[in-house]
Amino acid sequence: MRSVTLAFLLPLGLLMATPTAHAQVPAPVPACTITDPELGELSGLVADGEHWFATNDGGTSVTVFVLGKDCQVQDVITGPIDPYDVEDLALGPDGTFWLSDTGDNDGDRDTVALLSLTPAGESTLYRLTYPDGKHDAEALLLDRAGTPYLITKSPLGTADVYRPAAPLTSPGPTPLEHVVSVRLSSTDTPGGPVPGVVGSVTVTGAAATPDGTAIALRTYTDAYLFPVTDGDIVAAFSAKSVRVPLPNEAQGEAIAFQPDGSLLSASEGVGQPVTVVAGAARLVAPKPPPVKPEPESASDVSESQPAEDGLPPIPAAVVTIVMISVVYLLFRWLRRRKSY
Repeated sequence: MRSVTLAFLLPLGLLMATPTAHAQVPAPVPACTITDPELGELSGLVADGEHWFATNDGGTSVTVFVLGKDCQVQDVITGPIDPYDVEDLALGPDGTFWLSDTGDNDGDRDTVALLSLTPAGESTLYRLTYPDGKHDAEALLLDRAGTPYLITKSPLGTADVYRPAAPLTSPGPTPLEHVVSVRLSSTDTPGGPVPGVVGSVTVTGAAATPDGTAIALRTYTDAYLFPVTDGDIVAAFSAKSVRVPLPNEAQGEAIAFQPDGSLLSASEGVGQPVTVVAGAARLVAPKPPPVKPEPESASDVSESQPAEDGLPPIPAAVVTIVMISVVYLLFRWLRRRKSY
């Protein structure tokens, strides 16, 4: 973001909390430190199995920095489009980068945009329009089918989620539709450029796991993880979340999942660390179904289960005794008839 205002500091009572599942979560661990001044406004982050990819807030060209896991810049991918205010980064299923040119701090944009960038540097502009006025948005999600979702930034704790109402066209604009609202409650996690309530409820980034089974929204101070069933992003926001504190970040805006489910987090500012929350995606993984007990042996079942007609079963020993008695009585009766 380009500016932060303190005018929205509100009493806690005005915010309604989203129910959040209680869970023991690992603490974020610093992995390395961003030292390149070219990444002083790091705002978006994604990861594959080998690299991290980052983008800055704002900028004058479509730019993605290729990082090693030591935070060192190894390459830069650029396209010729001049964006207005890039805020987040996502990675499509086909390896295309998607940059959300959706920042609008002053509320003066008639359109926002998504920018696609291939690893070869080919870029495309897709303008978008909101159905209900202007919004500032700093978070972008792609579902596993590649559908983009924009999440607005609100100091009041309610983030609105939008997606294209039709296939994207270039240059557009393509209309957006509102699909769900997400309410966050304040926390006491320290950090961020805005003290108090606002910093802990303002959405500044988003991420999805590569397999699409979990998503994350982040504020300046915390991340909220949601399970995704059958690729349904909208339904996921109705599920209970798990909160992951991300304390003491100066201006935390970047978040990403690695393929192993670890959560990456980073802040604007040179000298800030990239931190890792190991195994974070497992916190919202579906629980395995209960293991059914092994069936009992046939003899055990015959002695413990009721008969199909509702009568108790007859033990085999009793049946044997009865049959022997019947044979014996029949034998005696035949002998008596012969004696006549």
